Amino acid sequence: MRKGADVFVDQLKQAIESEYKDYYFYRSMYEKTDDPLWRDFIQHAYEDEKSHYEMFQQLYYMMTGTFVQNPKKPIPCYNFKECVMQALVDELDGVDTYKEMLLTIPFQQAYNPLFIALHDEMEHAIRMSTIYNSL
Repeated sequence: MRKGADVFVDQLKQAIESEYKDYYFYRSMYEKTDDPLWRDFIQHAYEDEKSHYEMFQQLYYMMTGTFVQNPKKPIPCYNFKECVMQALVDELDGVDTYKEMLLTIPFQQAYNPLFIALHDEMEHAIRMSTIYNSL
């Protein structure tokens, strides 16, 4: 692989680990509220994160012939408001990361998963901001 592709693979590995953590973090957040709209927003986010994880693992396999093994689970959510703020910050960071990766994709098959994840992260940020501002 070229040097640019090596950087992309490293970023992709970090993205896989981040999506895995986000999925479990949102699952723990889901249990911290009884509000049906917030639960719907959070469920939507964790289902997207699982999809991103799976798409990125497939992409990683296409590039390396291996999968990212044993990502770490995050510390669960204990304080709902703090967790929503952390989720908002993480989603905005994800937007920046995926935007950078999208501009440096090493081959065409990488475009769709990154575009989908970039769009979803922006949507998640809106959802988390809505929840936070109503608390």
